Amino acid sequence: MIWNGSGASDRNRKTTLLLKIELIAVGTKPPAWIMAGIDQYADRLKRQCSFFITEIKSADRRKKPVESLREEEGRAMLSALSSSAVVVAMDRLGKNWSTEEFAGKLQAWSQQSNHFQFLVGGPDGLANACLGRAQESWSLSALTFPHFLVRVLFAEQVYRALMVNEGHPYHK
Repeated sequence: MIWNGSGASDRNRKTTLLLKIELIAVGTKPPAWIMAGIDQYADRLKRQCSFFITEIKSADRRKKPVESLREEEGRAMLSALSSSAVVVAMDRLGKNWSTEEFAGKLQAWSQQSNHFQFLVGGPDGLANACLGRAQESWSLSALTFPHFLVRVLFAEQVYRALMVNEGHPYHK
């Protein structure tokens, strides 16, 4: 875990209804500039949700078939899932959502659970088992992004979506 915004010591927060938004991502040790970006949004999110990232160690890529690597990472990701969470695979073949659509998804999902888990695979993508376990599949863009950068983009989109849901002005 690289950041945990649960704020358990903050007595003024509504912890019973607070959303838990978790990004489960393959890869460890992001660069400092990635951490700074995530921390910026995580700090902004403290009042709206418990935002955290669970890191999954990348599979050893020496002389192993790609499918074997994806499956190994997929098993680790699946073991981190909660049975009560809404699970969303972040995949290049997923649906593209606007920020407003994502905000609507968060509202709809909150009727099912207060825990949302988003999956980001390693360099070779997500295992089929992870795609099959997810209730939704989301593509941030048709572009390919470095996996660590996706973490910052994701945190920013969570922040924007929650601001939309709270009625704050949204800058397009």
